[in-house]
Amino acid sequence: MTVFTLAHLSDPHLPPLPKPRASELVGKRALGYLNWTRNRHIHHRREVLDALVSDLQAQAPAHIAVTGDLVNLALEAEFAPALEWLKGVGPPDHVTVIPGNHDAYVRATRHRFAQTFIDYLQGDDGSGATGFPSLRRRGPLTLISLSTAVPTAPFMATGTLGSTQLAKLEPLLAQSSVEQTFRVLLVHHPLRSTSRIKRLTDADQLIALLRRHGVELVLHGHDHVHSTIRIDGPNGAIPVIGVPSASARRHGRHPAAAYNLYQIARDDAGWRCEQIVRGLDDKLQMRELSRARLY
Repeated sequence: MTVFTLAHLSDPHLPPLPKPRASELVGKRALGYLNWTRNRHIHHRREVLDALVSDLQAQAPAHIAVTGDLVNLALEAEFAPALEWLKGVGPPDHVTVIPGNHDAYVRATRHRFAQTFIDYLQGDDGSGATGFPSLRRRGPLTLISLSTAVPTAPFMATGTLGSTQLAKLEPLLAQSSVEQTFRVLLVHHPLRSTSRIKRLTDADQLIALLRRHGVELVLHGHDHVHSTIRIDGPNGAIPVIGVPSASARRHGRHPAAAYNLYQIARDDAGWRCEQIVRGLDDKLQMRELSRARLY
């Protein structure tokens, strides 16, 4: 039985933040910069992110998924360093990335993410460079990438797929459902949220599609916490799993940085999938925190 290992990390919020120009600090960015200088720079640390990536690479996963928020305020000066960091994580054929709300923080630079990370987000057929969903096949996996990243008003961090993306997703899910692959849906925002200002606005429509066509696993970020729920699918419950920020020190309700490994294999009984959580412990050392059988 051949095992394929998929790693998932999210929300690196790559520190440190470049010094913005005065002309960039208007509207939502001004508030975000104030929040960064007062609070977030204390919690998001480059040494934490570097330790996590080093530990992840030591596990030698077959593929790595990064579910958004690579940058903080979507400043022009943030994208080039973020690309260099991503190249250090792995090459485009080994890493799949999708955008988060911070990657489309303001309208002025909302398209910079796709331009910068095109090789890491486009599908096998070239899709994703100009629009989502996109699809990649790696080993026994079908990776389906979505984008919920849209500019929002100050104090809002909602995400939206939109009718066009949802319409394209349905036939893709329908087609992939008849193939003998382990389908992983990548999305930045969680499918269920108690926060009006952080929710996925069309989550109900996405959940309805998954009820009809299913996937084997949904991976997300955004909330900066460990999260596992299950939603109904056509062949049983679908695990929907989120991870903490990859650069965070423990603070408040937010745990320290962590990432997940999924060891996936097929046997006569169907799919086997074990989840392994690795992250910072109380001594700021990376170690295995837990493991669980999903299938």
